[in-house]
Amino acid sequence: YSVVVYCFLLLLENVHRTFYEETNFLFTNFLPDTSDFLLEGDIVLPKTRNALKCLNRKFSCLWPKRNGRVEVPYTLDDKYDQTEKADILRAMKGFEWKTCIRFIPRSRQTGYLSIVPRFGCSSLVGYLGDKQMVSLQKFGCITQGIIQHELLHALGFYHEHTRSDRDYYVTINWQNVQKNFEFNFQKQDTNNQDAPYDYSSVMHYGSTYKFDSSKTITPYPDSSVSIGQRECLSDIDIYKINRLYNC
Repeated sequence: YSVVVYCFLLLLENVHRTFYEETNFLFTNFLPDTSDFLLEGDIVLPKTRNALKCLNRKFSCLWPKRNGRVEVPYTLDDKYDQTEKADILRAMKGFEWKTCIRFIPRSRQTGYLSIVPRFGCSSLVGYLGDKQMVSLQKFGCITQGIIQHELLHALGFYHEHTRSDRDYYVTINWQNVQKNFEFNFQKQDTNNQDAPYDYSSVMHYGSTYKFDSSKTITPYPDSSVSIGQRECLSDIDIYKINRLYNC
């Protein structure tokens, strides 16, 4: 597969307090996936339902499709400046080139994304049918790949390294996983869309998840494979969107 063009990655440092009062930093192989009450670092769990079970069923939690298009209404908080808003809109456009996903400004729709600059980068998973927050902190989250990562969560996708068949493709080095962060690496009962495992997915964690260089994820069988890119959607990311939403 060719790599999708028009990708930009800023190597920024993102610092904030998490639910476990640990501090993470965003470097090349780090994720800025930290916020309050999260699963896998950046997935907000609603208290009213089991998000895991919901997203494991292909027929539920999907954004409505009409006339061949999946329209996802959104609002952008006024705290974003014009440059930040333009960056978010540019990342949204990346979905439109090769999928049926269309992010549209909200008018009166009940279900929509409320994109706000709260602490960290986080999102609920899938369609709730009501206002649902996507947090894109100004410092560290306003890059194309990170924005698209969180929007993929909102569309119904989990992290690539937690998919049900991951043990054939990566090794989790549990001895290097931070205490109280083991849940970020637990396998999920996922619908993999008959897609190959994607080391280049924007949804894949990087090789490290600690302050030092100890690897938490090692690709298998080739340990030199690069993982954790936050530049843009991969071709397989796009394929899975089209499969899930029958684009």
